[in-house]
Amino acid sequence: MTSRNEAAAAEPTRPARPALVRELLLVAGLFLFYKAGRQLAADHTGEAFRNAHHVWHLERALHLPGEGAVQSLLLHGDTLVRVANTYYATVHFPATVGLLVWLYLRRPAHYVWTRRALAALTAAALVLHLTFPLAPPRMLAATGLIDTAHVYGPSVYGPPKTDHLSNQFAAMPSLHFGWALMVAVALIAATRSRWRWLWLLHPLLTLLVIVGTANHYWLDSVAATALLGIALLALPLPHRRPLTAALGRQRPAPAEENGTLVGAVR
Repeated sequence: MTSRNEAAAAEPTRPARPALVRELLLVAGLFLFYKAGRQLAADHTGEAFRNAHHVWHLERALHLPGEGAVQSLLLHGDTLVRVANTYYATVHFPATVGLLVWLYLRRPAHYVWTRRALAALTAAALVLHLTFPLAPPRMLAATGLIDTAHVYGPSVYGPPKTDHLSNQFAAMPSLHFGWALMVAVALIAATRSRWRWLWLLHPLLTLLVIVGTANHYWLDSVAATALLGIALLALPLPHRRPLTAALGRQRPAPAEENGTLVGAVR
């Protein structure tokens, strides 16, 4: 009979939960570093508009669908466009923070993996924001799009010259989309429900919102997807040791199992 100690040793090891205070300081530090870094690119107005024209013409050369097609759908009613603006303004941070809290409490290994992926994506985005400032389509007259948040509300941005809390010339890559995509990927990886693939609706809805409100180009989301893909390929997957594998490694050899019986027969 397997002893109690052997049975306990056979159970898979539960990943240790990182220290809460350390994680809070780490996440807060990364956020403050990113916000400070974004401000370094806030004054590159001329370059941001030149890059915006290049991105707009590149999308047309690639025959991507016009962002105006999505915006025209939102403009069928004031309620719909206000819902889109509200989604843009209120879902981005709470959804990501909520994911991290849930993973920290319920899936520690997936929490560390997700936090690292988000940090890598955000750091790469900051580098691109500094080297490639980009005005969003709502600021570019050539797009023919309107700033739905300014016209219909609610808006999270003030006039670019007086808005010292955000860098509005950091459209590429879209962290709204990149973080939403990581939320879906993390939940799909950390859960086992057959309905878990429905989490992909979050980045899909986010994509339609950021494009329809003229806050981002299609290529902003493409860039975010590419950066997140590179980050995920570079990071080891969260390890979850199956119970059957653990029991298999701890199971005694047949001779040991039947030693008593063999001895009795002899």
